Amino acid sequence: MKEQTQSDQNHVKRSLQTRHLSMIALGGSIGTGLFVASGQAISQAGPGGAIVAYVGIGLMVYFLMTSLGEMATYLPVTGSFATYSARFVDPAFGFAMGWNYWFNWAITLAVDVSTAALVMKFWFPHIPQWTWSVIALAVIFLINALSVRSFGETEYWLSLIKVVTVIVFLIVGLLTIIGIMGGHATYLDNFFYKKAPFVGGIPSILSVFVVAGFSFQGTELVGITAGESENPAESVPRAIKQVFWRILLFYILAIFVIACIIPYTSPNLLGSSASDIAISPFTLVFRRAGLASAASVMNAVILTSVVSAANSGMYASTRMLFSLAEDGKAPAIFKKVNKRGIPFPALIGTTTVGLFTFLSSIWGDQIYTFLVAASGLTGFIAWVGIAVSHYRFRRAFKVQGHSTDELIYSAKWFPFGPLLSFVLCILVIIGQDLKSFAHFDWQAILISYMSVPLFLILFFYYKIKHHTHMIPLDQVDLTQPEIAKQKKALADKFAAQEAEEKK
Repeated sequence: MKEQTQSDQNHVKRSLQTRHLSMIALGGSIGTGLFVASGQAISQAGPGGAIVAYVGIGLMVYFLMTSLGEMATYLPVTGSFATYSARFVDPAFGFAMGWNYWFNWAITLAVDVSTAALVMKFWFPHIPQWTWSVIALAVIFLINALSVRSFGETEYWLSLIKVVTVIVFLIVGLLTIIGIMGGHATYLDNFFYKKAPFVGGIPSILSVFVVAGFSFQGTELVGITAGESENPAESVPRAIKQVFWRILLFYILAIFVIACIIPYTSPNLLGSSASDIAISPFTLVFRRAGLASAASVMNAVILTSVVSAANSGMYASTRMLFSLAEDGKAPAIFKKVNKRGIPFPALIGTTTVGLFTFLSSIWGDQIYTFLVAASGLTGFIAWVGIAVSHYRFRRAFKVQGHSTDELIYSAKWFPFGPLLSFVLCILVIIGQDLKSFAHFDWQAILISYMSVPLFLILFFYYKIKHHTHMIPLDQVDLTQPEIAKQKKALADKFAAQEAEEKK
């Protein structure tokens, strides 16, 4: 049931359905990471190494999503893991986690609208790129300004395009491998070509862990959407269960198909950005199958991926800023909500930062590079926050005399899941740029790891200013105000219906 907006105008509307949440979580992980960077992963570690890395990161993401699902069904709030970090760990941890995540998506929004312009250049090389960026930003702003339902529907259909593309790609790829399309069969010849399937050993696989980690960024959005879901107790667990296997299946099968058709030694696999559409492994496979218009088709799909990522980024950063304001960790103006349930001041604030970041890419390349680098690892830091929060939540739940039978959705394999996720996230963060440490390149180290000191500055700033401490397990707040509000809203609605019937 939809929760009515309160008269004090500080509540968002619960309008997202289960199909929206499932497709948002699924679409969040299918983007340029799969369509472009998968080729780079195969080139670095060989097909076997790439599959091992993606399976490893996929398992980590699964455990993170089950952790987030348990907390999101128990406490479905818009602030998601930033709120959980503050309630179950330390208010300073929640403050740093929230601002870290908002900063990440506000900057990524600018990167995505810039990338959209690069993609459009494929068709319209003579039109200035900034024109397309401004149009993309305006469209995304309007989608998010209309209603949360408009965001959900847009994301649903954009994600559906990506899913259909992957399915078509897998079918065409398998037909090409066995020789029905593309002339002659390749079977597993390229998969075991030269040093394949494993190239470069464990160091290469670890380097692909970083590539795979970035590919899965965005799955945590399902936790933020829980605050605006019609029925989070049902839709969040279902979305998590469906999404993990689909994502893992899509990635593993796609890498297998690419590796069977294109040898890992091919220089065309080295494209790693959306500007490399012509050498996207998906494009190469479609061309190998005899589909001449492959580049144009993949260009359109990659454009939908970029717009989808920007749309999700706008939504996530807006809701996180709204949540921070509700908790008193951001200016109060950002907690205001309009009649349609949209935190409009937070939307304006996020759009402004995204616009200025984009403009800096035109007027000051160094500032832009600095901002992009500063947001580089923030997604992984958010994942660390989810793992730590869930570990603390479950332990507090037990210490305070509760049983897991009380939970609507219970994450399996506790405490193995959050502990494994925590360790793997730390390894990915450390392994971001080990070559710079080997060569003592301090400038490169600063650029690669800038997110970490920024997070620590936020954490210690709040901790010192407000004298916070890690909350003892027996004092962790396990009340469910959001659930109580939902029950009251339902009771009020049924009471109104009964009164209407009596009339």
